[in-house]
Amino acid sequence: MILGTGIDIVRVRRLERWRDIPGLCERWFHPRELAYSRRRGKGEAESLAARFAAKEAFGKALGTGLAGFGLRELEVFAEGGGGPGLRLSGRALEALRGMGGRRVFLSLSHDKDNAIAMVIIEG
Repeated sequence: MILGTGIDIVRVRRLERWRDIPGLCERWFHPRELAYSRRRGKGEAESLAARFAAKEAFGKALGTGLAGFGLRELEVFAEGGGGPGLRLSGRALEALRGMGGRRVFLSLSHDKDNAIAMVIIEG
């Protein structure tokens, strides 16, 4: 049963600016997300934008926005088949379980200007 859906879009330029602010990306992204994105070279900002969109989309699917947990508690990762997954920890995981959520599905896409994410929470 679907308990929630969320979608978000982020301009890649926004993340290009954030990279230049010391400590900002480290505040919002899990260290593994940063390492993965930095390995992408020119695609770093696109990768970060898609990951930030995923965090926003999760908050929308949850129905609470991003209140009550830290963004680093949401980690976008590559699943075994190469598609994206969303790993939750701490208060984000508690919020998911509190609404009866058992599984989170994530889809990401980006082009040179925008990144988009969609999250579905299943109970």
